[in-house]
Parts: sequence; C-alpha cells; structure tokens
Amino acid sequence: MEGQGIGRGQQPERRRRGRGVRLRGGGVGRQNRGRGRRGRGHMRVPDEIRATLVDHVLNHGLTMAEAGRRVQPDVGRTTVSSIIQTSCRQSRTARQLHRVGRGPLFTPEQEEAICTMVVENNAIRRREIKSAIIEDNNIFENIQTVSISTTDRLKRHQMNMKQLYTVPFERNGERVKELCYQHVQRIMELEASEPPHNFIYMDEAGFNLTKRRRRGRNIIGHRATVDVPGQRGGNITMGAAISENGVLTHIPIIGPYNTERLVTFLDTLYRDLIPEQDRGQIGDDLPKYVIVWDNVNFHRSNIIRQWFATHNRMLMEFLSPYSPFLNPVEEFFSAWRWKVNDRQPHTQMTLLAAMVTACDDITADACRGWIRHSKRFFPRCIAREDIRCDVDENLWPNRQERQEV
Repeated sequence: MEGQGIGRGQQPERRRRGRGVRLRGGGVGRQNRGRGRRGRGHMRVPDEIRATLVDHVLNHGLTMAEAGRRVQPDVGRTTVSSIIQTSCRQSRTARQLHRVGRGPLFTPEQEEAICTMVVENNAIRRREIKSAIIEDNNIFENIQTVSISTTDRLKRHQMNMKQLYTVPFERNGERVKELCYQHVQRIMELEASEPPHNFIYMDEAGFNLTKRRRRGRNIIGHRATVDVPGQRGGNITMGAAISENGVLTHIPIIGPYNTERLVTFLDTLYRDLIPEQDRGQIGDDLPKYVIVWDNVNFHRSNIIRQWFATHNRMLMEFLSPYSPFLNPVEEFFSAWRWKVNDRQPHTQMTLLAAMVTACDDITADACRGWIRHSKRFFPRCIAREDIRCDVDENLWPNRQERQEV
C-alpha cells in the first residue's frame, strides 16, 4: 500500500535488482582473486614434485592443469609450464641456487695476499694495492683489471681505515731493546724486594689557550669551526704525579719546568706522601717511594741527584728512551687534556683553574687501569720484541685475549 513505510528487512524493488557495491577482488572468501598471485606469494616447488610433474606431462600425457591438481599442494598451470620448459631446454628438474651478481672476484688465497700487503705496510693506499694486484702475474694471474673500491673490501678480515701512529726508527733498535729489558728487570726486582716499594709516575705537559679539539661536526658542505682567543698566550706547564692511589700532586706553572721548579715540585710531593711526624725516621723497614720518569736533562741534574740523596725514602728510576708506553702518566695527560678542553677556558687565569680542576676529575680506578696497561708490555720487553705501538690491536691480535687478567 502506498504511503506505508518499508518494514525492517524489506528493500525497494530497484535495490533488489541492482548490483550493489562492487568489492575489488570479489566478495567474502575471494579476497585474493583479481590480484594475480600477490595474495598467494611465491611458491617454491621441491625437486621431487618437479620431477613428478615432468613425468605426468611428458610420459603420461596429462595436461598441465591436471598434473598440477594431482600433486599436493596444488600447483598452478603457469608454474607447471615453467617447470616443463626448463626441463626441455636445460635437461634438468632440480632448482638452481639463487645467485646475485657475478660472484666474488678474489679467491681466499688472493684476499689473504692483499691482507699481507696491508699488514706489511700500514700506510699503503688503495691505488698502490690496485697496481700491485695488476702487476703480480703469479698470485693474481687471473685478474686483469680491478676497481679501487673492490680492493677496499677487507672488513671481513677485520681490516679498516684508521689513524696512523708514528713509530721512531730507534724504538726497536737493539740498544733500546736492551735498555727496556734492563728497566723492566729493575722494576720487577724492586716490586719483589723488602721493604715494599710504592711506584710514582711523574711527567710534565704543556698547554695554551689555542689548544682545542681537532675534530667536530657540521652539515655536509660546511666547515666545522670553533672560536678561540686571537692570542695563544704563554704556555702553561702542568707537572703531575700519579700512583695506584690516584693523582698525588699537580702543580701548574706559567712557562716550562726547570731544575729549580722541579725541586719545588718534589718538596711538595714529599710532604704529600710522608706525614710530618714520619719524615725524620730512618730504617730499612720503612716503605720507600720510587719516582719513575723520563730522561729529560733537568731530571738528571746534580741538584736533583742531591735532593734524592738527602731524602733516603725517595728513589728514582729512569725510563728507557723511546718508551712512553712504560709510563702510565702519558695516558693520564691524554685524558686530562680532554677534560681541560671541555671547560673551554678563554683567559690564562681560567685556563689555570681548568687545569687544576681537571686533575680532580681523574679517578684512582683510572690510574690503576693505566698502570696495569703499562705493565702488560713487561713480557714483551723481557723477550726483546718489537713494539710498534701501544694500541690493543698490536697487543692482542686475538679479540678473546683482550680481557684483563
């Protein structure tokens, strides 16, 4: 009847005849139709089923669709067609291994030869490696041309670009090796003797206002800059002594250290080490303090020798030449410079304050770590081995041996 509303569940005639909203790829249960094989994904047919499909089609005369329906799971007609074509053209039913590119250019033996070039000459350039490969008709006889980028693919052998450390020629001479041997022997004898000997490592390092970090960050195409005073100012020298208890004494002065200023430093160190009530005591059972330092001229002056002669509990031991790796205070100054830079001093007075407070940031644990690191060179000095550098890669070629004992 006209004028009456349409009840629930009823629809107009024209809507019943319409097709309604058409879903891409079909309705419910047909989500993957109309999209090719994207819904199914790539099917990898095992070799046994491939052989079965070839037998059904070529030997038993089945159609490709029938052969595909007889195996489990079902294989599409186009897949069966591809397998049959491969069987007819290449006489094989097994799948080929997936390969990308042309494969490796160098054999393992050739890669080992390139690594040997780098180990023998750490400053070698990639162009030089390329020339050596092309000119070598023995190991690289099958290589007629090679790109520079290919010669740099040595990361699988744990080789990478890094900073070059300069090594003096005299360091590994026979004379210096013998002096290193004698120094280590002397230190080990003092460690084992009675009364106990406490080792103190002392050195001096200069600083000025223009010293800053050498590396920074900025947007590609723009230089990294930092503001510094226009005048570098006078050098300020820091004298410092460390032991297993941390930083003992540190005195900055304007200008370089000399014999007179070194005596002042030693007097301060003596007062810091020995309490006032114990300074006049004499006895073989009292602990002694051994100052280890380098061979700079004013360390060997007669005034310094007289000072040690009048202070019977203080001894001195000279490092062998070209062996800063045996003095842990070198690593102390390396860390100390970074801490001074972090304070960004712009005047001489602020620089003096920054140098003093930076020493307070060095912990006793860090000093003990540097001392342990220097003692790891003792076996190599005893064996009179060549010591190229004091970095971990030369000390422990095997990564598993880098753990502290």
